[in-house]
Parts: sequence; C-alpha cells; structure tokens
Amino acid sequence: MTTERPTLRASALFTAIALLAIIPIASLAQNNQRVGAFLEKPDEWYRSEEGRRIAGNILSWQSPAGDWPKNSSTAGTPFTGDRTKLRGTFDNGATTGEIRFLARAFAATNEETLRQAILKGLDHILAAQYPNGGWPQYSPPPAKSYHRHITFNDGTMVRLLELLREVATLPTFGFVDQPRRVSSQKAFDQGIACILKCQIRVQNKLTVWCAQHDEKDLSPRSARSYELVSLSGAESAGILRLLMSIERPSADVIRAVEAGAAWYVSAKVSGLRQTREGRDKVMIADSNAPPLWARFYEIETGRPLFSGRDGVPKQQFNEIEAERRNGYAWYGNWGEQVAADYARWPKK
Repeated sequence: MTTERPTLRASALFTAIALLAIIPIASLAQNNQRVGAFLEKPDEWYRSEEGRRIAGNILSWQSPAGDWPKNSSTAGTPFTGDRTKLRGTFDNGATTGEIRFLARAFAATNEETLRQAILKGLDHILAAQYPNGGWPQYSPPPAKSYHRHITFNDGTMVRLLELLREVATLPTFGFVDQPRRVSSQKAFDQGIACILKCQIRVQNKLTVWCAQHDEKDLSPRSARSYELVSLSGAESAGILRLLMSIERPSADVIRAVEAGAAWYVSAKVSGLRQTREGRDKVMIADSNAPPLWARFYEIETGRPLFSGRDGVPKQQFNEIEAERRNGYAWYGNWGEQVAADYARWPKK
C-alpha cells in the first residue's frame, strides 16, 4: 500500500471543531457499554436493590415497538418523558444489550414484567428481518434514507445474529417458548445465508463486505456522506469472526471465510503510523509501525478510501478535513483480530 505525507498542523478552528465531535461520541459510547458491564454479575446482584433498580431503568427506556434507543444511559437513569415518543434502533449496541441484561435479571428474580419485555424485544427483532435475511438499522425502516439498507455498520447485524443464536441455544434463554426459539434459529440461518450472498466479488473473486448492502438487490450501498460504497476493513472483521464461530460450517461458509481471510492479508497497510500533531490526528511514514487496515477500500482498486463530509473520495487520509480525521476511526487493527481467529479456526 502507498504511504502518506504528514499534513500541516490543523488550524485552531478545526481543532476546536474536532474536539467537540470527539467528546460527545466518547461519552455516548460509555453510556451504551453500561448495560453490558453488568452481565458478569452473579444472580445475587440481580436480586439486590441495585440490580432491581437498574432493571427498572432499562424497562423504562423500552419503546412501544419493543426496542431501545441508542446513545442513551438506559441503565443509569430512568426515562421520565413520553414513552410513546421513544424510538429504538439496532445501531450502536442498542437493544441487544438490554435484552441480555433482562434475561439475566429474569433468571435471578422470575419477575414476569422482565420476561414480557424480553419477548416483546425478541418479537420486534424477528419481525424486523427482511425476507432475504438482513436487517435495517431500525424498524420499521424509512422509505428512502440509508437506514433501510441491510446494516453491517458498527456490527449491527452481527450483534443481532449473535443474540438470536443465544436465544435458540443457551440455557440463559430457556424461559423462551419453543416456537420463538425455533424462529430465532431460523432467523439466524437466514441471516448467515444473507451474509454469504452479500460478500462482494471483484473480478469474480470473493473479497469482503460493504458496511451497508441494498435491502433488495444486496449490492453495496453508501450511508453517511463520508461512508462511501467500499470494501469495509472494519465491519468485515466482525462478519468473518461470526462465520468462524459457527460450529459446523457449510462449504459455502468455509469458502467465504477463506476468501475473507486472504483479503485481509492483501489489504494490510504497512509503513504507516497514526500519531498526533498537537491535537490533530495524522498518518506518518514509519517502517517500524505495526500493520494497519483502513476502514474503507475502493472496490475496484483495493486502495484505502477516505472522504470528508463533502462526500468527495480521497486516496490519502491527510487530505480530509480535521473534523472528520479526528471524529472517525479510519484505521484500525481489525485484520489482527481476523488473523488470530483464523489461525485457530482450522483446528477448531
């Protein structure tokens, strides 16, 4: 892969904008993680005053449809507004974490209100699945915006499938009636089939996935202005790791994993290090830097792809404005996670 030259230090104005973008994102991410942080607690904790209080908080945030909103402290504070106006989503870790928490709480307390909330959320997830096996970002999906597309972005569909597999197979969800558990397994299988159909071919060779795919023809689709049609170095890692977690993979799954793992080897970016000039994130040449993978790659050329809010594709990270450089994860170690799982996968 090509190297990049370090950019000039961002102006004070751009730096200020970037900081405003970063701080809320970090704090909101912490809010979403609070639900998952309790899942390792013992049953006694779920029966305690604190555990019951947090379960009540989570119940108060459930929308009339059965899902939960994103970027909200659903465990930290009760919702006190008009619940009819709550709008849930599957994005940014929402809904799946709340259902897992409530399942643990129900197992410990046997409180019927918890079970009903879980079943309502599960029914919403099952009903939201497209006939082709994919899920939109939320349901019911909008008629025109990118939220209607099959959403791999931020691990959305992978998390839904992981939850449904748990519902179908784990004792934690043994309280779920058999028809729903069967439906959950069927939805999981349909989701895997959808993933296999979405895997992008370049010159008749399987590669990886886009962060969104069309909900009808399964072609790769863009989302926000800076999230262009591309091969996703981030989201594809989660998809491959899910496929590698299947106990008895089919020949099609094996083929998809092997092709995806090979793509990550070819897409590795060497000789670049992410650093900061003051408070501005930049990429500099460094032959000793560990390998990186770009968030997006051009489908036709396999080159890393970047864009600012203007939606204009760039080939160099340092060419986009400071606000987007600092407010988005353009490089990561996603390929290392794939390689680690792939090294164990044949033995498994």
